[in-house]
Amino acid sequence: MTAILQKWTRVLDRPIRNGVRLGIALLVLPLAASFLFPLWTIRMEAPQYPQGLSMDIYAYRLSGGHDGRDIAEINNLNHYIGMMKIERSSIPELGWIPFAFGFLALLSLRAAALGTLRDLVDLCVLLAYVTVFFFGRFVLMLYNFGHRLAPEAAIKVEPFMPVVIGTKQIANFTTHSLPNFGTLFLVVFAAGVALATARNIGLEWKRTDA
Repeated sequence: MTAILQKWTRVLDRPIRNGVRLGIALLVLPLAASFLFPLWTIRMEAPQYPQGLSMDIYAYRLSGGHDGRDIAEINNLNHYIGMMKIERSSIPELGWIPFAFGFLALLSLRAAALGTLRDLVDLCVLLAYVTVFFFGRFVLMLYNFGHRLAPEAAIKVEPFMPVVIGTKQIANFTTHSLPNFGTLFLVVFAAGVALATARNIGLEWKRTDA
């Protein structure tokens, strides 16, 4: 067991291979591209809204369909059942995500330029933490919107859990909640970092004597 731990330590202290360095640096591009596209899209359909209502969630802002008017219309509908108003200030994560993504980009570039395998492993761990944390916060946000209903609302409904991923029927509304291109770019970044780290560790493990 001691020999394996010693070997693992030596592997982590190895410099990152040149080809992997280039790959890690290039992976910052899809991470940056995630700011240009919505991370998530929520769409509502009902007979009285034949064109539907939609809201895109970017890393730093909210954007409603039909030139932004859909968010106001969704808030009007939600007001009748006592849901909180949807606005940027009600989603503090939109103030943190850009800094988190920027920090991941800086760590990636640092690892590509100067890092060892230990830095790549640290990047993977931090990336996993950020991913789980923000997705968990997203689920909690939806839970709060569906359960913290104002008691004085005009229409009384039982607390409910809005759909996280997929489609759900709520009253006469069909609600869709799906990841968008911004999340796809994040998946490319995360998968690329994980695969590069695993491959580099595998090659160095074979090279390093026990």
